Amino acid sequence: MTIDLWGRPNSERILLAEALWDSVVAENADIPLSESQKDELDHRLSALEIDQDEGGSWSEVKARVLSKS
Repeated sequence: MTIDLWGRPNSERILLAEALWDSVVAENADIPLSESQKDELDHRLSALEIDQDEGGSWSEVKARVLSKS
């Protein structure tokens, strides 16, 4: 099956990507992590446990990014 993705609008391609990802999650697919990915997750978890700063909400982050434009 071939789909011409390049001729589709970005919004439609994003929806397709979300549907594909949801289908993987629905199957409870075991997606292995590399050692570097595991190390990075451990590093981030340790930093969170030390700092206790959970970061900003999406609306705060979005506003901060948009204000830099």
